Amino acid sequence: MSLSRQPEMPAAHSPAWVVQAWLSFFLSAGATLLGIWLLPADGWIRGFLAMGLLFTVGSSISLSKTQRDLHEATRLAARIDEARVSRLIAEHDPLKPAV
Repeated sequence: MSLSRQPEMPAAHSPAWVVQAWLSFFLSAGATLLGIWLLPADGWIRGFLAMGLLFTVGSSISLSKTQRDLHEATRLAARIDEARVSRLIAEHDPLKPAV
């Protein structure tokens, strides 16, 4: 009887979810850019707001990638620890005298 478990596979996103995520991103960014473009203000004010939008999008992408990497690192560490414990349990013989 084996005590090892199968590694958990991450759930794949459905194609509909991926399309919805991309559409919502482009719609929100496009609407914000259109709002900045049509803003009754000087060009430097619109440029400043557009630059702020670009920095916000870039930092959001960096933050989400960092969070994903941290999550994957903790999952990997947990799997390594689980493999070590499984190996120790498999190698342990309770009837063997202590040295």
